[in-house]
Amino acid sequence: LPIMLRFFYFCFSFNYNKINKFICYFLSSLLTQATTFFIFDTFRSSSKLISTFTGHTDNVWNIDYSTFADCQFICSGSSDQTVRVCDVDNNKQIQSFNGHSEEVYCVKFSSYHYHNHRQNVICSSSFDKTIRFWDFKHNKELQIFNGHTSGVCVVDICVMGHMTKQFVYGMLKHQNYYAFSMDMKIMSFVLIFPHCKVRTIMITIMKVVIGVIGGNGYTICSGSWKIIRIWDIETTKQLNVFEEHDSWIRSVKYGSNELVNTILSGSDDKSVCLWDIRSGEQIQVFYGHKDI
Repeated sequence: LPIMLRFFYFCFSFNYNKINKFICYFLSSLLTQATTFFIFDTFRSSSKLISTFTGHTDNVWNIDYSTFADCQFICSGSSDQTVRVCDVDNNKQIQSFNGHSEEVYCVKFSSYHYHNHRQNVICSSSFDKTIRFWDFKHNKELQIFNGHTSGVCVVDICVMGHMTKQFVYGMLKHQNYYAFSMDMKIMSFVLIFPHCKVRTIMITIMKVVIGVIGGNGYTICSGSWKIIRIWDIETTKQLNVFEEHDSWIRSVKYGSNELVNTILSGSDDKSVCLWDIRSGEQIQVFYGHKDI
């Protein structure tokens, strides 16, 4: 009898622990779902529609947002073959460009033109095989990039010049001086005199030649049928071509931080590719997607 009682006690204890764990897990799941629902419900009840911008007469494929001189703008590209610009603060359309002859698939505000020329400019790509730059402040077309033999689905803009001035790009430590660059073209030295009253002095003594494509660091990349092209943003000259994809290229993006001098691309062939801009070689291919 004592053995049987101990056996029943063990079974009850074991099942009780399992039931206890199940109840705790169930309650935890309920709490998580309730919290998630509460957060979403709070967001939904507190959010509201701020503005609606109308004007396009067909599908809107792409939009971009930026600020120029503390003013907020949205640009959009559509199947109605137009690029439109809206003033967010005043809730109105301020410009429309109809230079494309086919659908406009991608639009980007150009920080290069603003930081270097104080121009308010949009870049657009279209199924008419062209890339165009528009000055929406003065209502004019600035540049046309020709070279693609199929529609251009996507573009990205690399503006190394004005961005690099915000960072220290290299530092060489020595017992008597530090060498560093705050600009892609200028090298400065801080000289250290530990036994003098004036212990440090900074001088700029040389220019550095940077081996960037195009010679100025300002480029755009674009994706089309199986092909990625890189262009000099100032001269509209084509600089490089990548041709490893097997279908339409839907996304291109310049790398940053550790991936500087690279481009990432995504395609209808279900792959993502990483490219080296300087060598023109494919670095890596990422597979795994089962659909476009």
